[in-house]
Amino acid sequence: MTREFSAGNYRFIPSVFQYSAGAAADDGYEIERVRFDRLVPLAEGFAQAAKFIQEAGRPLTAFCACELRSPAAFSEEGFRAFNLHYVKTLSEWGIFDGTTNPVARSNVCPEIDPPSEPSFYAFSFTRPTGSKTPSFVIAGGAGRRCASRQRPRWRTGWPPSASAGRTRPACRPIPCTTSTTRLSTSWFVAARCARA
Repeated sequence: MTREFSAGNYRFIPSVFQYSAGAAADDGYEIERVRFDRLVPLAEGFAQAAKFIQEAGRPLTAFCACELRSPAAFSEEGFRAFNLHYVKTLSEWGIFDGTTNPVARSNVCPEIDPPSEPSFYAFSFTRPTGSKTPSFVIAGGAGRRCASRQRPRWRTGWPPSASAGRTRPACRPIPCTTSTTRLSTSWFVAARCARA
């Protein structure tokens, strides 16, 4: 089941307080993904994302996904403390209401060249479009959350790219038919977006 977040022009799959399991743009909107030139510490990343979104003529509530990088896996206590700090900004932006968070998120702990502190790699927001092609994002670990609301525990070995800039509308297919079905899309659309 999805819920509407009309202030951001998208719907989302509810999950846990710190992130949703995915988001899909409303009709007449698309999701644009913006990747930073380098990893940017969390506070600075939020400030740069806010500036970019506002300069695009969009409200901060259009922020619908973020891709983070962290130095290492958090302890349960550390993860909760990090998330309380993270959702504070979303609350200030009128996105997080204290219990429900529509923003999809991934948080990768690179084994090669990890950041010294939690940092932004990329973010996504909605913007108007004339295209009829649906666009969506799936949170990292959404496949696991399809069956369980537990926090995923894994690490990856690939480092972030040095290139940056605007990219195609965000389509983040993962092996979880349940999430794409809830977002009213299909693997056909996901595969087509991945090749775009």
